[in-house]
Amino acid sequence: MSEKEYLIFLDVDARKRHYHQSKGDKIVKLMVQLEVKVEGEWKEVVRYDCAHDSVHKDSYDRAGRRKKMSLFLTYEDALTFADDDITENWELYRAKYLKGEFP
Repeated sequence: MSEKEYLIFLDVDARKRHYHQSKGDKIVKLMVQLEVKVEGEWKEVVRYDCAHDSVHKDSYDRAGRRKKMSLFLTYEDALTFADDDITENWELYRAKYLKGEFP
């Protein structure tokens, strides 16, 4: 089994956390998350993962409330989708989060 985990800084106050575990060429665990630094603390804004054996996206507002959206994707497709979505939309997600909205 192989694991990969890394942080990519998108700006001084925004970063992408990427983790996945694979067995052969199959993804068996994944988590890709956008984090924004607010008042010196890193806060989760958008997270894709496969907890409870189902792929989903969690979005958070500044009050810590969560919206969950199920995604009907394979783990491999979900990992690619999550990574691309955060890379392409992090500025929009950060702006909405900082306004107190759900991204």
